Amino acid sequence: NLHEHCNRDVDVFTGNAACSRGGRNGFIFTPACFITSEAFLDRLIKGKAEEADSSFYRHPASVPPDNGEQVSLLLRHPDQPDNAKVLKVAIIGSPNAGKSTLSNQLLGRKVFAVSKKVHTTRTRAMGVLTEDDTQIVILDTPGLTTASKVKRHQLEKSLLVDPWNTVKEADLMVVMVDAADKWTCNRLDNEVLKCLAQHPHIPAILVLNKVDLVKAKDRLLNITAELTCGVVNGQKMQVRALIRPSRAEKRPERDSEMSLDEDKTVPEDSAETNSVLSKEKLKALRSQQGWPHFKDVFMLSSLDSEYIDALKNYLLVEAKPGSWQYHSEVLTDQSPEEVCANIIREKLLECLPQEVPYSVTQSVELWQEVENGELHISVKLYAKKVSHVSMVIGPAGQLVAQIAHEVGEDLSRVFLRDVKLKLSVKLRK
Repeated sequence: NLHEHCNRDVDVFTGNAACSRGGRNGFIFTPACFITSEAFLDRLIKGKAEEADSSFYRHPASVPPDNGEQVSLLLRHPDQPDNAKVLKVAIIGSPNAGKSTLSNQLLGRKVFAVSKKVHTTRTRAMGVLTEDDTQIVILDTPGLTTASKVKRHQLEKSLLVDPWNTVKEADLMVVMVDAADKWTCNRLDNEVLKCLAQHPHIPAILVLNKVDLVKAKDRLLNITAELTCGVVNGQKMQVRALIRPSRAEKRPERDSEMSLDEDKTVPEDSAETNSVLSKEKLKALRSQQGWPHFKDVFMLSSLDSEYIDALKNYLLVEAKPGSWQYHSEVLTDQSPEEVCANIIREKLLECLPQEVPYSVTQSVELWQEVENGELHISVKLYAKKVSHVSMVIGPAGQLVAQIAHEVGEDLSRVFLRDVKLKLSVKLRK
């Protein structure tokens, strides 16, 4: 439970307090979320009642194992219900904040790669959550990064462009922050601030992730106050008395802060992302810790279904009347081969030393559905050094066999059929 700190303007609750009224400013604080709108609460409670009716339940969609079927499904005319509602959500944040994990949990199936290493997501991908008459299009993006980091780590230039292009399409931005990272949790990444400042017309909510790993739960109020500049939904949060002096000035600058030299190294293909903001605004953002225009704040563990349900219900309520973009059976715009490649890369990132997995490339040798419905896949992995080949194979071939087994299990849950995956490793010439 959260430490029960209160003052005159903010009431702090624990457990299922989301259905209680807040303090004088209407703020309500639970481990799941900070809800600032009583109108939203009324709609949320109504939605919970409707959820109890099993006729509203829809099984999570899946990905067809055949590429042609997936293309046909994506091109299929949406099965528009009466009173259709839609919401495009861009999930942004620093690398490794938990964006893909959250996306998978919201969708109910694992379609985006997840690992503890940064830059697991290399290009933007889309997931579709369809419930009753509402469709939520989830835009999972690579972590916002800088040109110098892309050059330093030899990453794809799409990592610079994709997140910015994705945000332009969104009706709502979800800004994720790892609340358990003591080095970064007290200030928004400079690239995130630039993105918010460039799109002030798009509503944004703050999601503090991994709150289960924060031992002193009352710290969450301090973090919230700093990341929101003490303002949520246009109302001042009176919690500054609880906050110890910030250590931001005492600790050294981290990679998350963009230096002036990095600013000058932005290539032409991402120049547009900086041109909208003046030099004065960019300079001001570097000294800014938070964003004072968040509509709501959620606190959750993206591995806890109860917290995920609270955020999912919020998104469903926020959806506006509009035509669906996709048929209700669509789960993602990724091809079956892309889903497979991403999950293989995830396992490589988890099992191999830092520099190795980023240099391994893949080639699909076989993709065949046999008579009993099983899917047989053969993928060749190419490593750039002999030593890397040995690392991927592992002692007596155990590591590559383990990776193949785990990927096969994940794909079985995505494609809803048995999958047998064979991995082989070769030196890239």
